[in-house]
Amino acid sequence: MADFYYDTAHLLGALVLLTSFGLLYQRRLFALLNVFATQAFVLAAAAAWQAFIHGEPHLYITALLALSLKAIVIPVALHRIILRLEIPRAVDSALGVGMTMVIGVSLVTLSILLVMGVTSGAAALTREDLASALSVVLLGLLMMITRRNAVSQVIGFMSLENGLILAAIGVEGMPLVVEMSVAFAVMVAFIVFGIFFFHIRERFDTLDLQNLETFRGEREERPWS
Repeated sequence: MADFYYDTAHLLGALVLLTSFGLLYQRRLFALLNVFATQAFVLAAAAAWQAFIHGEPHLYITALLALSLKAIVIPVALHRIILRLEIPRAVDSALGVGMTMVIGVSLVTLSILLVMGVTSGAAALTREDLASALSVVLLGLLMMITRRNAVSQVIGFMSLENGLILAAIGVEGMPLVVEMSVAFAVMVAFIVFGIFFFHIRERFDTLDLQNLETFRGEREERPWS
């Protein structure tokens, strides 16, 4: 049974990482929201499984928060924001899909090398969970850097936060206050981003960051000489 517990926990962590690559691959906002909801659902399952195998009931609260807020409430709210503000559904990226995936694989390799090098004395499950969590964090950061649409950058930020939660649930004995503070922080950030969206849309009539640069004078066209 110990091998079954280990393999299941490892599989769930790998699925969270796989959905991070799914987020990088998507080019439509609604598909992006669906993949993010799937990532949050798998994260909730991972937290519930860790609660079961380690006998830590507080992780069930983490699983419930991830399921209710990140898999249901936030995707639905972002869906409504996209419809209400009539945001273009295409996701514009600074890099192509192939190059983004190559960078993503490189970041995962870097994460594995870093974690395996500094956690040699930890349990195998803990080391692999931390490697997966760091990979999810870096891939979320990559998504924030390469995406030009504000909504997709917010999803990248919340995916990054999913990696932090994955790291917290993978370390046995992590106090509930850490997970609760992370969940509260992401909710506050989501509310701020929502207000930010409406103000930008009202002022500039767009949420495309590339177009917004023209308002700052960074991409002014020079007259032909």
